[in-house]
Amino acid sequence: MGGFEWIIWAALIIVFVVIAMLTAEIEFMLLALGALGGLIADLLGAPWWLATVIAAAIAVLGTFLLRPRLLHLLERSGDPTKSNIDAIVGTTGRVLLQVTQTGGQVKLANGETWSARVPEGGAAIIPPGAEVRVLAVDGASVVIAPE
Repeated sequence: MGGFEWIIWAALIIVFVVIAMLTAEIEFMLLALGALGGLIADLLGAPWWLATVIAAAIAVLGTFLLRPRLLHLLERSGDPTKSNIDAIVGTTGRVLLQVTQTGGQVKLANGETWSARVPEGGAAIIPPGAEVRVLAVDGASVVIAPE
């Protein structure tokens, strides 16, 4: 071309890094890494087609070799705190309205009030005021057992 291919590679690196920062997608950083390989190959005097092949090879290898490890590291450093339904299972509460296999109401330790029922084969009736533990969440109801 005209000897200014390095500008294209540098622009690609900048574009990919900016997109990666805006979207938090690892793949764009791997594309930037490939473009960096293309830039280095170009600066070392490789023809444009060879620099493109090197850039593509680095991006593909990065996708298959680095991406799984990076995703694993991100998951491992995630917040271990349970949320949503996972946070409700195992909590305790107090029965507000008598709970049977067909219905009732319970106030959980986190302050939420839920429709509740006992599991099949469990206690037939749990009276108001009884301490209970959440065994599972079934739709908009919690399945509870006496504490």
